[in-house]
Amino acid sequence: MSSCPIATGLASRVTLNDDTELPLFGYGTSKISYDSDLTELTKEVTLHALQLGYRLIDTAQRYGTEEGVGLAIKQSAIPRSQIFVVSKVWLSNMGYDRCVKSVYKSLHTLGLQYVDLFLVHCPCPNGQSVETYKALLDCKEKGIIRSVGVSNFDVVHLRGLRDAGCPPPSVNQIELNAFFRQRELVEYCRQENIAVMGYSPLSKGTGMNDPTLKAIAKKHKKSVAQAMIRWSVQNGFITIPKSAKFERISDNCDVFDFSLDHQDLAAIDELPESACAWTPYLQPWLG
Repeated sequence: MSSCPIATGLASRVTLNDDTELPLFGYGTSKISYDSDLTELTKEVTLHALQLGYRLIDTAQRYGTEEGVGLAIKQSAIPRSQIFVVSKVWLSNMGYDRCVKSVYKSLHTLGLQYVDLFLVHCPCPNGQSVETYKALLDCKEKGIIRSVGVSNFDVVHLRGLRDAGCPPPSVNQIELNAFFRQRELVEYCRQENIAVMGYSPLSKGTGMNDPTLKAIAKKHKKSVAQAMIRWSVQNGFITIPKSAKFERISDNCDVFDFSLDHQDLAAIDELPESACAWTPYLQPWLG
């Protein structure tokens, strides 16, 4: 895969195509719990991540974690300018007017004056992707969004935005892990100067007993999870592992003191490839 800046620690950043600086490593809050106390749990784990030095926090309207993320930011006492917040417009809020209203609602829920990066969560199945994207761009002009991107967009969707006359997204957040490498899509994004953010770097835990990964982890005296996260980091992806356990949040960022060698990377490239998450990138482009 094409080379990109590689994180050397939690402070490492990359400059996006709109000159916004974004941390290369962060904390994800998708599906961290289905409990009724989701907001409190989100606040606790996000605050823990911030105290460890994480400065990129990924949330979404769909996750139900925006409120907890906002409370953690407030309680952390870390200057707002030092924390990079990502959220996403969900399907029920797509379309120009609904999108704009939902952005203001997200700001209220987060308790923030702006969101650093807002993404279209996935290609819209009823043909409202372009107007949703344009609504986010207009919110950027108003100063309530710093950067605009997409999530789960495949090459056909990215080309669709381009053909509609839209500026390229700053980020495409997609599933990326040792078992779902998406080489063609990654290469296209890099050719178009679209930063690649990878979610599910641990493949939802499905590969923890894979013999190849276990051997690589043992070789480096690391866990399989750390080897998988290191693969994402070393490929230059913006990496956002999630966990609701304090110890794992700490372990997940302990990946900057070793490197996978060419043999390790070649072995991972031979692993069977399949998605662990949903597949909205298969949605046809309807504009």
